[in-house]
Amino acid sequence: MGKKSIETLVGFFVLLGMLGLVFLAMKAANLGSVGGGDTYLVQARFDNIGGLKVRAPVRTAGVTVGRVTQIALDKKTYQGVVSMEIDRAYQYPKDSAAKILTAGLLGDQYIGLDPGGDDKNLAPGDTVPQTQSAVVLENLIGQVLSSKADAPAGAASGATK
Repeated sequence: MGKKSIETLVGFFVLLGMLGLVFLAMKAANLGSVGGGDTYLVQARFDNIGGLKVRAPVRTAGVTVGRVTQIALDKKTYQGVVSMEIDRAYQYPKDSAAKILTAGLLGDQYIGLDPGGDDKNLAPGDTVPQTQSAVVLENLIGQVLSSKADAPAGAASGATK
């Protein structure tokens, strides 16, 4: 094998490695499904969006059905308004519910859509009527600590007479 063919082979493997790194970077940045397929836009209002980010997945039963496209603050109600693009293949009833969930204990947050039972479907531009805000871990820990501090000394340690 000549020197030129070895250099060409090494260059090919370096290029292949760079393409692999770009692919992994796009997956890590949640940009793997760049596409602009046929979608429709819906909104949901939350009291607290936690660490939800634009491009976060929208899932039903663990299946990604859309993406978060925009997060804004309503200046009148002071609620977070989350805009989502949903694939047209998935039609949701008007009484569906949206929750902000966390992948794992400390993972990324995403929107979970639970379908309702209404005969009419959400139309483009509609707002999901039922929402559940994000559970903020710091607030949960603070509530547990404050409830332990308020409990009588014997009750917290489990001591009995």
